[in-house]
Amino acid sequence: MLFTYKGLENGKPVKGNAEAENEQKVIEYLKSKEITIVSVTPKQSGISLTGDISLGKVSFNDVVDFTRQLSIMLSAGLSIVDSLDILKKQSTNKTVLKLINDIDDDVRSGLSFSSALKRHGNTFGNLYIALVRAGEASGKLDEILIKLADTLEKRRTFQGKVKGALVYPAVIVVAMVVVMFILMSFVVPQLLTLYKNFAIELPLPTKILIGISGIFQSFWWLILIISVVGIIAVKNYSRTKAGREFFDTFVLHIPIISNVIKVSALVNSTRTLAILVQSGVSILDSLDIVVDSTNNVIYQEAFRHIRSKVEKGDTLGKSLESEGIFPPILVQMASVGEQTGHLDETLTHLSNYFENESEAAIKALTTLIEPAVLVVLGICVGFIAIAIITPIFSLSNAV
Repeated sequence: MLFTYKGLENGKPVKGNAEAENEQKVIEYLKSKEITIVSVTPKQSGISLTGDISLGKVSFNDVVDFTRQLSIMLSAGLSIVDSLDILKKQSTNKTVLKLINDIDDDVRSGLSFSSALKRHGNTFGNLYIALVRAGEASGKLDEILIKLADTLEKRRTFQGKVKGALVYPAVIVVAMVVVMFILMSFVVPQLLTLYKNFAIELPLPTKILIGISGIFQSFWWLILIISVVGIIAVKNYSRTKAGREFFDTFVLHIPIISNVIKVSALVNSTRTLAILVQSGVSILDSLDIVVDSTNNVIYQEAFRHIRSKVEKGDTLGKSLESEGIFPPILVQMASVGEQTGHLDETLTHLSNYFENESEAAIKALTTLIEPAVLVVLGICVGFIAIAIITPIFSLSNAV
């Protein structure tokens, strides 16, 4: 049953939604949070007491820093409660502080650390929670968190490289579009008006430019509306299942960019599998988490099929080969790792290999995109210059 509640926390009014069997369960929950209850009433929708809590945006960088700091303190011999207390005192971000406070309250009330994290599943994800649970079960939570922090930092570094490679081309493209829009809507029409008073035959480039400029000058507002609506429509479509499949398939067929996408997916999946298997998580559970942590729908479906085949008794190497989208080195090394009993080490070596491949792919992408953007920019500027200057020469010859 769903309820909405109002109360006081540290003298400040609070309200929220909760799901429980009955009103008494909600009251007990609020009392455990030291919230003075004002009212509890049934509601049509809400959140589960054991489900995710909405906190506002906690960035990936915040999670990485939280993990690294916590792993250092646990390795130094501090308890999880003492470590969380120190993190609360150090945190200057209100959203992160609220997150740590909630986790600390849950741990003090008797929940395990992994169960407390599970209530914030949107922030930490299945991989994070599964590794923490494995660390608690093995008594090596500090070691697991160190590995997890290393993995998250590598992912952050890789994402930074990809973003860094695309920042310059993106800025150039946006600037080019804005400048062209201004030129075609306001500047070029003023210049071309001069040619209409001369009795000369305008060259083809000038006629084309006049036509385009006329459209921009008369319908610039419509072009803006169509552009905004188009961007919103594409964004909404990309969030649907069909849209994700379309765009994820499309990017895998773009030269150079597809290589970055493929290698990125392989880096993420092999690294995730390696750390999960090393931590004692079963191969089936590990593949489930890989499916959830993979961004590209095509690779998600591939790992979902692999998980199903492994569950039926096939080897990981054979299952990878049957999908047809994984490179031979991954298939062969996975088979060798299974045969030798060192699958975790093999996957770690593979993730390092694919990471090096990704750096080369990003460098190739950067090397290609920058001159390509400059060439396109040069062609556009050259066309405008020719269209404007050529009539001047025609006028001079006429005179």
